[in-house]
Formats: sequence, C-alpha cells, structure tokens
Amino acid sequence: MPDHTAIYTKKAEQYDILISRQKSVYQTLEKIKPFEGLDIIDMGAGTGRLTCLLAPKAKSILAFDISQAMLDVTASKLKEKGLNNWRTQVADHRQLPVEDNSADLIVSGWSICYLGSSNVPNWKQNIHQIMEEIKRVLRPGGSVIIFETMGTGTVLPNPPDFLKSYYSLLENGYGFSNTIIRTDYTFENLAEAEELTRFFFGNELADKVAEQGLVQLPEWAGVWWREF
Repeated sequence: MPDHTAIYTKKAEQYDILISRQKSVYQTLEKIKPFEGLDIIDMGAGTGRLTCLLAPKAKSILAFDISQAMLDVTASKLKEKGLNNWRTQVADHRQLPVEDNSADLIVSGWSICYLGSSNVPNWKQNIHQIMEEIKRVLRPGGSVIIFETMGTGTVLPNPPDFLKSYYSLLENGYGFSNTIIRTDYTFENLAEAEELTRFFFGNELADKVAEQGLVQLPEWAGVWWREF
C-alpha cells in the first residue's frame, strides 16, 4: 500500500489530479447544511476538495491540514478563483488554532480517519479530543459534516475493518446521523485510471482497473453529520 503521508507531503499536485476525477459532493453538503454566508472550517482540507466548493458562498473559510504542501495547492486554487475570504494554516484536528464559538459549520473530508483507525494507538481518545474541539469552536446550533471512505472499487459499500469501530462510535457514541453516497472516479482514459489508482490505492486495485478496463472506478463515501 502506498505511503499516504509521503504522498501528502511530497506529491500533493498528483493527489489533486486524482481527486479532481471524483464526483462532486456539493449537493450533499448543500442538502445537509445550506452554507451561504457561514463562517466555515475545513479540517484536513488537503488540496481543497471541500474548501473550493464552499468558499465561493461562505462568509469566511479556514482551511487546516497537517501538510503545508497540500495547503499550498488549496491556496493556489482559491487565488485563481479571485477569492479573499479564506486562510490556510497547518493544524492538528485535536488543537484547532481558532477562538471558541467562532464557526457555523465544520467539514472534514477523508481525514479524521487517520486518527480514528483502530490500528492507531489511543484512537478513541483522539476522537474524543476532536469532538471536544468541534464543540468548542462551533457556535450554538452549528453543524459538523464528516466524509470518510466506504470502499473503493467495490460493487457495494465495504469499508476497511480498521475504520468500522470509528464509524460506529460516531453514530452510537456521538449521535451522528449517517448516509452513504457514490463518489466514483471518472478518469480521462484507462492509462490515467491505472496510473492514478496505482499511485494512491496500490497495485492490487490498479491491476483490477487495468484488467477490467475501469475508466470509471466505483467509490463509496459515508457522510456523518450532527448539530451541536
């Protein structure tokens, strides 16, 4: 399996190409929480998958990530849009550099899982700290929306075993509502599909893509949300 930490710090541009091939989640965000005029925080913003969807309508948006390289890509894309209502900063989910009661909406896409996987020491404590930060930062009535993987290249949703306890904790421990959506990758051609799949997901899935000619790669995402 590829080293995602190395990808996020050294190959942010290639990663951004990969996620640009993924179906937009704009309508999902808008349906859960209309975000026009809100102060928003994107935890684990990466190269701006969610930030760039939200920023044009937001009052303000703060994009946090552990990787400066990823945030540099986000900043470049926001500058290209001519927006000035945003800021990027390196930050840990467990210690957000913002004041209490300063946000209306927090989003986090495919990021908290790196601290919530059952093979990570103290993962439950990590999630507890993250939830406490979310509650601290949100204004009364504010909302949080979390996206995580439910499987790539599978006919039906099939999340990794090491994430199932985290997902259960969100629903049963913290009272999140949940749904599952399709977020397929649609590549320009088979060569690109194989290259980008191998780059991020590894040889087993890339070999399947090549053998089956999967220019459109099935992808499932879980969406969890609640109001505080």
